[in-house]
Amino acid sequence: QVQLVESGGGLVQAGGSLRLSCEASGLTFGNYAMGWFRQAPGKERVFVAGINANGRGVEYADSVKGRFTISRDNRKDTAYLQMNSLKPEDTAVYFCAGRTYFYSYSSREYQYWGQGTQVTVSS
Repeated sequence: QVQLVESGGGLVQAGGSLRLSCEASGLTFGNYAMGWFRQAPGKERVFVAGINANGRGVEYADSVKGRFTISRDNRKDTAYLQMNSLKPEDTAVYFCAGRTYFYSYSSREYQYWGQGTQVTVSS
């Protein structure tokens, strides 16, 4: 069974940093693009960042450009989201998702999902 497990969420002050991890199992990790999405209370789930299977193509939502960095280590079957200069509006549940080869902005195009990790940024 395919599993994606997020970790690294928590409570931080504005301006602080967190690194989220997404550990995959049950799939050939190097064949899958990975994406990060987030969902705040009362809001729809939105795209945050994506990375292609080979790690050479990345994209970010405008709201996080220059602050967040997505990366992956295919030897460890793990994707990461480094979040710097965090703002209260970054508060959300962050989800890791997988899709064959190329990232997508649409959550409907991802085949596998983790259960999410809470990120809370205080002012």
